[in-house]
Amino acid sequence: MQTSKAKILLAEDDLSLGYVIKDNLVDAGYDVVLCPDGQAAINKFDKNEFDICLLDVMMPNKDGFAVAKKIRQQSDMIPILFLTAKSLEEDRIKGFSSGADDYIVKPFSMQELLMRIDVFIRRSKKMYSDQSVSFTVGKLKFSYTDLKLTINGEIFNLTQKEADLLKFLCEHSNRILKREEVLLNVWGKDDYFLGRSMDVFITKLRKHFKSDPEVNLETIHGVGFRFNVPA
Repeated sequence: MQTSKAKILLAEDDLSLGYVIKDNLVDAGYDVVLCPDGQAAINKFDKNEFDICLLDVMMPNKDGFAVAKKIRQQSDMIPILFLTAKSLEEDRIKGFSSGADDYIVKPFSMQELLMRIDVFIRRSKKMYSDQSVSFTVGKLKFSYTDLKLTINGEIFNLTQKEADLLKFLCEHSNRILKREEVLLNVWGKDDYFLGRSMDVFITKLRKHFKSDPEVNLETIHGVGFRFNVPA
């Protein structure tokens, strides 16, 4: 699947499952570092450069949420994908709030995991390309390439998923967007749990928009959203 070896940090305390995942990822062309617990994952991340992190949630010596927060302190760029048996809505929301870009619930198919990884790797390659992607929305300046939002001189770092969502909104400003349209284009599919996760990201973005009264993300009840910006 990959023409060059992207490097993956895999944290999974069930080593039998971990080796199965690792073997499949290696067969697909990835370079994989497997860690048996959260602290080991943090130690490896501190000493190596990775292209994506796959984190189990329930692990000894720091859980996946703690590992994600630690990674986010060092990098807003690297994609984080949770692999977990925890499927409750509050667990998903906590995962996204701790910095995750995606969330896949066990048991999952390797094909689905490979497809999701491939999406993030391709997006990362686009971001690191020579072409810069940026938007000016009212008083807000948004660099999709650098994952940064500048408001009145103050710079805010965005996660990859926040940037993906804001980019889609900027590209389709001042028009009604259906919820399923946003989910399909930003998350790749439309389901209830991803919809709730999207609401978390929208709440985060709205906090930034408060600095400019001419910019707002309006909820169209029963339909979706409209990103209202100055003409």
